[in-house]
Amino acid sequence: MASLLQSSVGLLRSRLSRQIVAWVFLSLVVIEAVIFVPSLYRRRQEQLQALEQVSQEVLFAVKAGMMADQSPVAVLESLQSNLRPDSVVRGASLYQPDGTLVRAFGDAPQLDVTHLAPTEVRRQVHRNPARYDVVWPSQSFKGQYLLAVRHDASNVGREMLRYALSIAGLVVVISLFVTLATIVVLERLLINPLLYLRDDLLAAGDAVSRDQPPSFHSLSMTRQDELGDVTLAFGQMFDRVRHEIQERKQAEAALTEAQEKSERLLLNILPRSIADQLKQETGKAIASRFEDVTILFADLVDFTGLAVQSPPTELVCLLNEIFSAFDTIADQLELEKIKTIGDAYMVVGGLPTPHPDHARRVMAMALAMLRVIKTFQRQDGQPFCLRIGINTGPVVAGVIGIKKFSYDLWGDAVNIASRLESQGLIDRIQVSEATYHHLKDHYAFEARGTVNIKGRGPMTTYLYSGPNPLSPSPSGAESSSLTA
Repeated sequence: MASLLQSSVGLLRSRLSRQIVAWVFLSLVVIEAVIFVPSLYRRRQEQLQALEQVSQEVLFAVKAGMMADQSPVAVLESLQSNLRPDSVVRGASLYQPDGTLVRAFGDAPQLDVTHLAPTEVRRQVHRNPARYDVVWPSQSFKGQYLLAVRHDASNVGREMLRYALSIAGLVVVISLFVTLATIVVLERLLINPLLYLRDDLLAAGDAVSRDQPPSFHSLSMTRQDELGDVTLAFGQMFDRVRHEIQERKQAEAALTEAQEKSERLLLNILPRSIADQLKQETGKAIASRFEDVTILFADLVDFTGLAVQSPPTELVCLLNEIFSAFDTIADQLELEKIKTIGDAYMVVGGLPTPHPDHARRVMAMALAMLRVIKTFQRQDGQPFCLRIGINTGPVVAGVIGIKKFSYDLWGDAVNIASRLESQGLIDRIQVSEATYHHLKDHYAFEARGTVNIKGRGPMTTYLYSGPNPLSPSPSGAESSSLTA
């Protein structure tokens, strides 16, 4: 019983249960009150009728005395002398049929006896003090008199109060019992399932995006009513939403992966700054002028003869290994690879991100390329050889067109670098006079003399001969090339 009460009281913490219990209790009280009011009225009438029984005894005594030929006055005096002190009869009055008072004693009744029909009994209740007056008609005295009797009705009030209190207590007890039974039924059939469903809904909000769904308490209950339909609909909705979220997450992951792959592919082709501009300005030419950059061209010596002797697939794989090694060196030195044309490799320093030591970085790249190429061998067992040409000057760099984007360079400085490579010496680095002025304090060069550069005429060029013994320690860029 204690656990039942504790569970019921705990259930009242639910707002819905408090509302239902309040309405049930109030409804029971109203219904009992509707039944109680007529019952109270009937009880009061019964109490007054009991007083009238006493009044009838007085009536019979008066009639008996008058039948014995006693005068009405003598009869009333005899009646007064025979009344006990605790009698409910407090007084009486005898009237002529026209309402003329004949005789009265005690607490005389206070009511109008005129115009009383021969068979009419007139009654009147007085509240203060509590009195009940009854007038018996003249028919009871053969049309000669009217008898009014006053009763003490204070016991009626007390009796009605006791009755009202007992009925009210019974109403409260019945209401509480029915309410408690309602709480117990509601707890099992409605409130607890609703609370479980509420908790499951809150848990579903947190768990809908998880890979492993939670165990919902409401779904473990089998019900064949509307609440069971709601619970089933909740489970179906959760599964549908979770499935859609998982599909969306998979689609988002696939989209993110595709975007990252596209981004990597784009950054493999274009510098990041150019790629960002291209995303925003598709269809427009993107070009920038750089006043001082250093361009390097490198070419594999006698690659054409090798191509005749080697299968195409094997040749492409070999080129991929060589140029991948060159790409690694360019990344370490923060240089920008521009393109490969057959067996030629083109790289530039100083763009799109300017570097004040771009010429030294490119020179370090050239030295590293000469070292790396010796690690590869031809089919005849001989090592590969390179021709390298380097020039410094202004260029225009950018992307043009709307398909198959390519970041490229334009300008006379590019053409000169290409001619320096094609007219260079095997395994030597040939630089222009402009590049020489950038590097002479760091590297040793020997003048090759005047070389007739196609498209430009005679130009003074220089060949790298080794590090400058008087130069300071190598920079970070050069140190990186040494470990490439």
